[in-house]
Amino acid sequence: MIEAGARRREIDEVASELFHANGYAATSVRDIAKALDIQGASLYAHVASKEDVLFSIVDRAATAFEQASAAAEADTTNGDPVERLAALVEAHVDVVTSDPERASVFVTEWRHLSADRRAAIAQRRDAYERRFRDAINDGIAVGAFRATDPAIAATFILTALNGIATWYRPDGRLSADRIADHYVDLSLRSLSEDHR
Repeated sequence: MIEAGARRREIDEVASELFHANGYAATSVRDIAKALDIQGASLYAHVASKEDVLFSIVDRAATAFEQASAAAEADTTNGDPVERLAALVEAHVDVVTSDPERASVFVTEWRHLSADRRAAIAQRRDAYERRFRDAINDGIAVGAFRATDPAIAATFILTALNGIATWYRPDGRLSADRIADHYVDLSLRSLSEDHR
């Protein structure tokens, strides 16, 4: 017999794969139960609703991004905004590549949450994005980055980073570390060179 906490994690993992592959709206509770080889009614012994499963996945992903970015910033104690942005990019790539399905669900499916939950996740997402904006703004202030709109620049970088979840494969041509190196390089060059 599977322990309740283990079963709950298994539900999230299976649902994450299905939401990633088919989308939240196109995945039914029956689909999740079938993938787990249990009856639909049995699933409700562990979760109250399909939305609860989505919220659990999104909440765990948000926490992973928050913890990784906080650790990245803590490791860059000299205040160098270039180093800080590089560390944030690297941390983001690490979270995405460690669980691409969950990252993909976080990026694309959180909008299916109820209004209160969606607002809470949006607030956390905005705080996370602010870390990138602040690093970019600080880099502009010290002349390390060219003058640009920090919010647009942060959105540009995060959109590129989030796209990794759509194509990354652990057995692909590049390791997660090499992908992170490339994305750090591209992110920093996009802010430090004059492309006119």
